[in-house]
Amino acid sequence: MSGRGKGGKVKGKAKSRSNRAGLQFPVGRIHRLLRKGNYAERVGAGAPVYLAAVMEYLAAEVLELAGGVLPNIQAVLLPKKTEKPAKA
Repeated sequence: MSGRGKGGKVKGKAKSRSNRAGLQFPVGRIHRLLRKGNYAERVGAGAPVYLAAVMEYLAAEVLELAGGVLPNIQAVLLPKKTEKPAKA
């Protein structure tokens, strides 16, 4: 054999870090903003995941206190923009 290996592994569908952590908030964007914002010289890999989880938790608490607003708002449930309130 000529030492070429057994072929490369086929990569699956890309998974975002938010998806891996089970979060809705964007971990990649938070990581970029932490690096760009001069908060520290270096930013670890777990820091943006933790921060995204904390921010998502706080947002969920605020939404819950706001009166039962759906966290993932379905387009069907939103009021139509073309509807005008009926005049009495």
